[in-house]
Amino acid sequence: MIHLNSAVIVEGKYDKIRLENIIDALIITTNGFAVFHNEEKRQLIKLLANERGIIIITDSDSAGRLIRNHLQSFIPSDKIKNVYLPQIKGKEKRKAHSSAEGFLGVEGTDDEIIRDALNKFGITAEETNQKRKSVTKTDLYIWGLSGTDNSEQKRKSVLKFLNFPEMSANAFLDLINALYGYDKFLEVLKKWQQEQTKK
Repeated sequence: MIHLNSAVIVEGKYDKIRLENIIDALIITTNGFAVFHNEEKRQLIKLLANERGIIIITDSDSAGRLIRNHLQSFIPSDKIKNVYLPQIKGKEKRKAHSSAEGFLGVEGTDDEIIRDALNKFGITAEETNQKRKSVTKTDLYIWGLSGTDNSEQKRKSVLKFLNFPEMSANAFLDLINALYGYDKFLEVLKKWQQEQTKK
């Protein structure tokens, strides 16, 4: 496994599953073209780029190029590492037909070919922090940040305290796991609570 601090951006969940065999990293999906209209996802990607840097791995077809170009339009170039996979004719096993252009996507590309591409574009193991315990949806519920009467208001208050934009509970969970993990976020919550008692 290649351990990375940088976040990795791919198009879909099957691409993510494929890469999880090869790299140990935070992997975010664009859900295809959905990222074009999802301001929350773009904000999360910007934050991750600023904190960790971003590695973009999209399919080697015109749709993949469009998504890559869109990501590059709002992420500073010095925060991006691009990995390009070779164009290989074929069809993914789970699909009835090949893609419009007939090339394999990330999900259909062999592990060795992906490893070679990572190596070719200079993606090697990075010094990582010790494995952090993640915050779960249950934790958010226990802390009153999701699923309770005033959880949305509390979440907005925590986000404001951290200078982050408003976002859904799911995006919030992605964000705090990417930037903090369980132990560090508990410290953040304590500081936020102290601020609330002063008001």
